[in-house]
Amino acid sequence: MSLRMRVHDREPIGAALRRFKKLLERSGLTKELRKHKYYEKPCEERRRDELRKKNNIRKGKTKTKPSSSYW
Repeated sequence: MSLRMRVHDREPIGAALRRFKKLLERSGLTKELRKHKYYEKPCEERRRDELRKKNNIRKGKTKTKPSSSYW
């Protein structure tokens, strides 16, 4: 996956760097890099996913449609 960003004339380097970081975040590249930084066994990955699901259910973050009426 390649990303392209054009730096405008007379644009401060700080602003260009900020735009580049946002571009990386939106593309999902930083998330993918963090994921591949260390090897994780498939069983550990499944365990972590199941724990995340249980925590979301416990906290009430289920993906259900809100009811159309309150009464």
